[in-house]
Amino acid sequence: MRVCIQRVKRASVTLPATNKITGEIGIGLLVLLGVGTEDNEKEAKELAKKCTELRIFEDETGKMNRSLIDVGGSMLVVSQFTLYADCRKGRRPSFTEAAPPDKADRLYQIFVETIRSLGVSVATGAFRNEMHVELLNDGPVTIWIDTAQH
Repeated sequence: MRVCIQRVKRASVTLPATNKITGEIGIGLLVLLGVGTEDNEKEAKELAKKCTELRIFEDETGKMNRSLIDVGGSMLVVSQFTLYADCRKGRRPSFTEAAPPDKADRLYQIFVETIRSLGVSVATGAFRNEMHVELLNDGPVTIWIDTAQH
């Protein structure tokens, strides 16, 4: 699994077809989540826990020493199969390493439910839909995690 985590002041997801906001948060983390063909439920749960416990929020001295849970922030999770783009050949990315939709949706849901079970308020995008994501990045702080590299 791959995540691109952005610390935000606020973030939202809108479906352009209906102009409906499907998810919106204030202070917290915007997490773009990609699921690969080899990923599993255990990785989804471990990665969800890691995202909530990352100490990337500032403490009273300005040092990144607090987690999302510590600051009482929320998380907006957006499915993002394009995190598995392979651009090594040619100019058109290949997405063969991205999980098929059924598997990706199942692991995405497990990731989201694990975050909720940890007491964090979670908003989501709309799986397999075109989405417009807006955010006010805080810092900016952007973290990349790939479970295959840990």
